[in-house]
Amino acid sequence: MALKRMDNVGIVVEDLGETIEFFHELGLELEGRATIEGEWAGRVTGLADQRVEIAMMRTPDGHSRLELSRFLAPDVVADHRNAPVNALGYLRVMFAVDDIDETLERLRRRGAQLVGEVVRYKDIYRLCYIRGPEGVLIGLAQELS
Repeated sequence: MALKRMDNVGIVVEDLGETIEFFHELGLELEGRATIEGEWAGRVTGLADQRVEIAMMRTPDGHSRLELSRFLAPDVVADHRNAPVNALGYLRVMFAVDDIDETLERLRRRGAQLVGEVVRYKDIYRLCYIRGPEGVLIGLAQELS
């Protein structure tokens, strides 16, 4: 059997509402919100008695999703939000945008901070990393034509 697709990327946050608004400003659409709990959920994650509020956000093309999670129980046990870009584990989510400067301007109003600078990679892309809500690392790529 072949792999069909990547379904979503999950990010754990403290402020679900603020994070939804940030990614909505970026251009993702809120697909739905729900509270996930029960014995079945704990069997999947290995966290017995979990209670998690989630929001599923979809890219405009409908092919990619972010699952934003806020754990109500059990308590969060680690915090990787401010890890540098060379830390092991999750690094970042990269989004393709039409206009990197306009996108940065909008996201800065929502608290985004540029990590380094906007750079040009050959004549193919303009790229940058930003810290979004709660320090989440996000990449932006503008394809040059």
